[in-house]
Amino acid sequence: MIAILDYGIGNLKSIHNMFKKIGIDAVITSDIHEIQNADKYLLPGVGSFDYAIMRLKNASFFDVLEKEVLEVKKPVLGICLGMQLLTQRSEEGKEQGLGWIDAQTIRFDLDDKSLAIPHMGWNKVIPREEGKVLFKHLQESRFYFVHSYHVVCNDEANIAATTCYGDDFTCSVSKGNIYGVQFHPEKSHKFGMQLLKNFGEL
Repeated sequence: MIAILDYGIGNLKSIHNMFKKIGIDAVITSDIHEIQNADKYLLPGVGSFDYAIMRLKNASFFDVLEKEVLEVKKPVLGICLGMQLLTQRSEEGKEQGLGWIDAQTIRFDLDDKSLAIPHMGWNKVIPREEGKVLFKHLQESRFYFVHSYHVVCNDEANIAATTCYGDDFTCSVSKGNIYGVQFHPEKSHKFGMQLLKNFGEL
Protein backbone atom coordinates (compact mmCIF):
# COMPACT_ATOMS: atom_id res chain seq x y z
CA MET A 1 0.00 0.00 0.00
CA ILE A 2 1.23 3.49 -0.90
CA ALA A 3 0.64 6.26 1.62
CA ILE A 4 0.01 9.60 -0.10
CA LEU A 5 1.25 11.92 2.61
CA ASP A 6 -1.33 14.49 3.69
CA TYR A 7 0.44 17.43 5.34
CA GLY A 8 -1.86 20.09 3.91
CA ILE A 9 0.10 20.53 0.68
CA GLY A 10 -0.43 19.17 -2.83
CA ASN A 11 -2.94 17.84 -5.30
CA LEU A 12 -3.77 14.68 -3.40
CA LYS A 13 -7.00 13.60 -5.07
CA SER A 14 -5.57 13.71 -8.60
CA ILE A 15 -2.66 11.50 -7.53
CA HIS A 16 -4.99 9.11 -5.71
CA ASN A 17 -7.27 8.88 -8.74
CA MET A 18 -4.31 8.03 -10.96
CA PHE A 19 -3.29 5.19 -8.67
CA LYS A 20 -6.89 3.92 -8.73
CA LYS A 21 -6.88 3.92 -12.54
CA ILE A 22 -3.78 1.73 -12.68
CA GLY A 23 -4.93 -0.62 -9.93
CA ILE A 24 -2.36 0.37 -7.29
CA ASP A 25 -3.53 0.36 -3.66
CA ALA A 26 -3.04 3.85 -2.23
CA VAL A 27 -4.52 5.95 0.55
CA ILE A 28 -4.40 9.67 1.39
CA THR A 29 -3.36 9.78 5.02
CA SER A 30 -1.74 11.61 7.90
CA ASP A 31 -2.35 8.71 10.29
CA ILE A 32 0.85 7.58 11.99
CA HIS A 33 -0.12 3.89 12.05
CA GLU A 34 -1.14 3.84 8.40
CA ILE A 35 2.12 5.53 7.46
CA GLN A 36 4.14 3.13 9.58
CA ASN A 37 2.42 0.14 7.94
CA ALA A 38 2.63 1.45 4.36
CA ASP A 39 5.00 -0.13 1.83
CA LYS A 40 5.85 3.11 0.01
CA TYR A 41 5.29 6.87 0.25
CA LEU A 42 4.21 9.57 -2.15
CA LEU A 43 5.34 13.08 -1.15
CA PRO A 44 3.31 15.71 -3.06
CA GLY A 45 3.92 19.44 -3.00
CA VAL A 46 2.78 22.74 -4.47
CA GLY A 47 3.41 26.31 -3.33
CA SER A 48 6.41 27.74 -1.47
CA PHE A 49 9.39 25.77 -0.17
CA ASP A 50 9.53 27.20 3.36
CA TYR A 51 5.81 26.76 4.05
CA ALA A 52 5.83 23.21 2.74
CA ILE A 53 8.94 22.04 4.59
CA MET A 54 7.69 23.51 7.85
CA ARG A 55 4.30 21.82 7.41
CA LEU A 56 6.00 18.50 6.71
CA LYS A 57 8.50 18.66 9.57
CA ASN A 58 5.74 19.72 11.99
CA ALA A 59 3.41 16.91 10.89
CA SER A 60 2.66 14.36 13.60
CA PHE A 61 3.94 11.55 11.40
CA PHE A 62 7.27 13.13 10.38
CA ASP A 63 9.55 11.20 12.75
CA VAL A 64 7.91 7.93 11.72
CA LEU A 65 8.25 8.80 8.04
CA GLU A 66 11.93 9.68 8.40
CA LYS A 67 12.65 6.41 10.20
CA GLU A 68 10.77 4.33 7.63
CA VAL A 69 12.55 6.01 4.71
CA LEU A 70 16.08 6.39 6.10
CA GLU A 71 16.37 3.33 8.34
CA VAL A 72 13.85 0.78 7.05
CA LYS A 73 14.55 1.96 3.47
CA LYS A 74 10.95 2.05 2.21
CA PRO A 75 10.62 3.75 -1.20
CA VAL A 76 9.47 7.38 -1.36
CA LEU A 77 8.62 9.46 -4.43
CA GLY A 78 8.57 13.25 -4.25
CA ILE A 79 6.54 15.09 -6.90
CA CYS A 80 7.24 18.70 -8.04
CA LEU A 81 7.83 20.71 -4.84
CA GLY A 82 7.91 17.33 -3.09
CA MET A 83 11.10 16.54 -5.03
CA GLN A 84 12.61 19.90 -4.10
CA LEU A 85 11.93 19.22 -0.41
CA LEU A 86 14.27 16.21 -0.69
CA THR A 87 17.23 18.58 -1.21
CA GLN A 88 19.37 20.47 1.30
CA ARG A 89 17.88 23.89 0.65
CA SER A 90 16.12 26.14 -1.87
CA GLU A 91 16.83 29.65 -3.13
CA GLU A 92 13.10 30.21 -2.70
CA GLY A 93 13.38 30.33 1.09
CA LYS A 94 15.55 30.12 4.20
CA GLU A 95 14.48 26.81 5.75
CA GLN A 96 16.59 23.66 5.51
CA GLY A 97 15.20 20.89 3.31
CA LEU A 98 15.10 17.21 4.20
CA GLY A 99 18.62 16.66 2.92
CA TRP A 100 17.79 13.14 1.73
CA ILE A 101 19.38 14.03 -1.62
CA ASP A 102 22.69 15.93 -1.72
CA ALA A 103 21.43 18.78 -3.87
CA GLN A 104 20.07 22.31 -3.79
CA THR A 105 17.08 23.89 -5.48
CA ILE A 106 17.72 27.04 -7.53
CA ARG A 107 15.64 29.43 -9.61
CA PHE A 108 15.85 29.25 -13.39
CA ASP A 109 18.33 31.77 -14.81
CA LEU A 110 18.11 31.14 -18.54
CA ASP A 111 20.36 32.64 -21.20
CA ASP A 112 17.40 32.68 -23.56
CA LYS A 113 15.27 35.45 -22.05
CA SER A 114 12.43 34.71 -24.48
CA LEU A 115 11.64 31.55 -22.49
CA ALA A 116 8.95 32.12 -19.89
CA ILE A 117 9.37 31.42 -16.20
CA PRO A 118 7.67 29.45 -14.77
CA HIS A 119 8.49 26.65 -17.15
CA MET A 120 5.03 25.34 -18.01
CA GLY A 121 3.91 22.65 -20.44
CA TRP A 122 4.91 19.33 -21.94
CA ASN A 123 8.57 18.41 -22.35
CA LYS A 124 10.54 15.36 -23.37
CA VAL A 125 12.28 13.56 -20.52
CA ILE A 126 15.59 11.74 -21.07
CA PRO A 127 16.20 8.96 -18.51
CA ARG A 128 19.71 8.05 -17.41
CA GLU A 129 20.96 4.68 -16.22
CA GLU A 130 20.19 5.78 -12.65
CA GLY A 131 16.54 6.16 -13.65
CA LYS A 132 16.06 2.81 -15.35
CA VAL A 133 13.73 1.46 -12.64
CA LEU A 134 11.45 4.49 -12.37
CA PHE A 135 11.46 5.11 -16.15
CA LYS A 136 11.01 1.53 -17.30
CA HIS A 137 9.18 1.51 -20.68
CA LEU A 138 9.52 5.31 -20.83
CA GLN A 139 12.50 5.90 -23.10
CA GLU A 140 10.46 8.19 -25.41
CA SER A 141 8.19 10.06 -23.03
CA ARG A 142 6.78 13.52 -22.37
CA PHE A 143 5.62 14.90 -19.05
CA TYR A 144 3.79 18.00 -17.85
CA PHE A 145 5.81 20.64 -15.93
CA VAL A 146 4.90 23.74 -13.91
CA HIS A 147 7.86 25.20 -11.96
CA SER A 148 10.21 28.15 -11.55
CA TYR A 149 12.92 26.30 -9.59
CA HIS A 150 14.96 23.22 -10.43
CA VAL A 151 17.27 20.83 -8.60
CA VAL A 152 21.05 20.77 -8.98
CA CYS A 153 22.66 17.56 -7.67
CA ASN A 154 26.12 17.62 -6.10
CA ASP A 155 26.55 13.96 -7.07
CA GLU A 156 25.77 13.14 -10.71
CA ALA A 157 24.93 9.59 -9.66
CA ASN A 158 21.70 11.01 -8.19
CA ILE A 159 20.49 12.35 -11.57
CA ALA A 160 17.82 9.95 -12.84
CA ALA A 161 16.58 11.98 -15.83
CA THR A 162 16.99 15.36 -17.53
CA THR A 163 14.88 17.75 -19.59
CA CYS A 164 15.89 20.65 -21.84
CA TYR A 165 14.33 24.06 -21.32
CA GLY A 166 16.84 26.46 -22.77
CA ASP A 167 19.48 24.35 -21.02
CA ASP A 168 19.43 20.79 -19.72
CA PHE A 169 18.29 20.46 -16.12
CA THR A 170 17.67 17.61 -13.70
CA CYS A 171 14.02 16.61 -13.73
CA SER A 172 14.30 13.39 -11.71
CA VAL A 173 16.53 12.22 -8.89
CA SER A 174 17.19 8.87 -7.25
CA LYS A 175 19.31 7.62 -4.39
CA GLY A 176 18.64 4.09 -3.24
CA ASN A 177 15.00 4.01 -2.12
CA ILE A 178 14.52 7.78 -2.56
CA TYR A 179 13.07 9.12 -5.83
CA GLY A 180 11.85 12.48 -7.07
CA VAL A 181 10.32 13.94 -10.23
CA GLN A 182 9.96 17.64 -11.01
CA PHE A 183 7.04 17.10 -13.39
CA HIS A 184 3.48 16.05 -12.56
CA PRO A 185 2.85 12.39 -13.42
CA GLU A 186 -0.78 12.77 -12.32
CA LYS A 187 -1.24 15.29 -15.17
CA SER A 188 0.84 13.41 -17.74
CA HIS A 189 -1.69 10.86 -19.03
CA LYS A 190 -0.25 7.52 -20.20
CA PHE A 191 3.35 8.49 -19.40
CA GLY A 192 2.45 9.45 -15.85
CA MET A 193 0.42 6.30 -15.41
CA GLN A 194 3.40 4.17 -16.44
CA LEU A 195 5.77 6.01 -14.12
CA LEU A 196 3.43 5.64 -11.12
CA LYS A 197 2.93 1.99 -12.04
CA ASN A 198 6.71 1.51 -12.05
CA PHE A 199 6.94 3.12 -8.61
CA GLY A 200 4.06 1.03 -7.31
CA GLU A 201 5.78 -2.16 -8.47
CA LEU A 202 9.14 -1.44 -6.80
